[in-house]
Amino acid sequence: MTKLSPDKLLWMYETMLVIRRYEETLAQVYLEGKLPPHIQQGLAFDIASGPVPGEMHLAAGQEPVAVGVCAHLSEADTVVGTHRPHHFAIAKGVPLDRMTAEIFGKVTGLGRGKGGHMHLFDPAHRFSCSGIVGASLPPACGAALAAKLTASQAIAVAFFGEGAANQGTFHESLNLAGLWRLPVVFVCEDNRWAISVAKDKATAIASNAERASSYGIAGIAVEHNDAIAVYEAAAQAVERARSGGGATLIEVKTDRYFGHFQGDAEVYRPKTEVSELRQHDPIPALAASLRRRKLLDDTLDHNIHQRAEARVAAAFEFARGSLYPAASEAMDHVFA
Repeated sequence: MTKLSPDKLLWMYETMLVIRRYEETLAQVYLEGKLPPHIQQGLAFDIASGPVPGEMHLAAGQEPVAVGVCAHLSEADTVVGTHRPHHFAIAKGVPLDRMTAEIFGKVTGLGRGKGGHMHLFDPAHRFSCSGIVGASLPPACGAALAAKLTASQAIAVAFFGEGAANQGTFHESLNLAGLWRLPVVFVCEDNRWAISVAKDKATAIASNAERASSYGIAGIAVEHNDAIAVYEAAAQAVERARSGGGATLIEVKTDRYFGHFQGDAEVYRPKTEVSELRQHDPIPALAASLRRRKLLDDTLDHNIHQRAEARVAAAFEFARGSLYPAASEAMDHVFA
């Protein structure tokens, strides 16, 4: 078992609280202006309206994956996320105010408001994400190859969902990583739903971690949505990558509390599924572990909650108060 310092444990707990509060706040803000009848008769949901137009994918419930892995990373390490990216970004240290401004489409955002929530890009913190399923793995291999060629101690991490494990990019990337012994960690978030398709309806094996052996790399399955368990699995993978031992595929069984996107009717899910999942919420579980270790009491817990609330509130205030890009710069800072 990997030794976890008190500071690291408390960082994981507080970061999970920030992520959860952020996602819950964004879920509320996203609905502003999207609910008729004043928009259009008979329309149930207007995705283009409100301060945050477009699709929105939230990761409440999946916090352990982000903090358990990113707790091992340095500023020099690269993280490539998915279309559900906020928990990774927060855990990697992406500024909350600029990320929120980007989601609002404001000029103070990471991409001057032109990327939105699925295309967050922060070179300073070596973080990016994409709206394309399975698109995180090839760039992570590229970053890992660059680190290897320059004899850097840096590694790369690709996060993706279990649905992406059936994409060609998954198999191509694992093959290259195994062939070239790249310092990369592939992290599969198995929340059991690839949009609305159950895992057992789309994937031939129960655990994607078993696929690692097909490409000559290590595979680790984390069976519970537990931050400490993820941390321990990631410790092995990160040490292997940094020491020249090559890639690792980690699969984490995690939980998605919201729909695939905000506004998702979720008719494909059993009605009681989310309420049952929430009975095993990983945040109270980590708090209980900290209390058993005598690292957390009521006063400290209150203070941590207050700090998390304040950080999130300040980020949304910053985003709301920022300006939209001028129409004259519509063609600036874009490829096409």
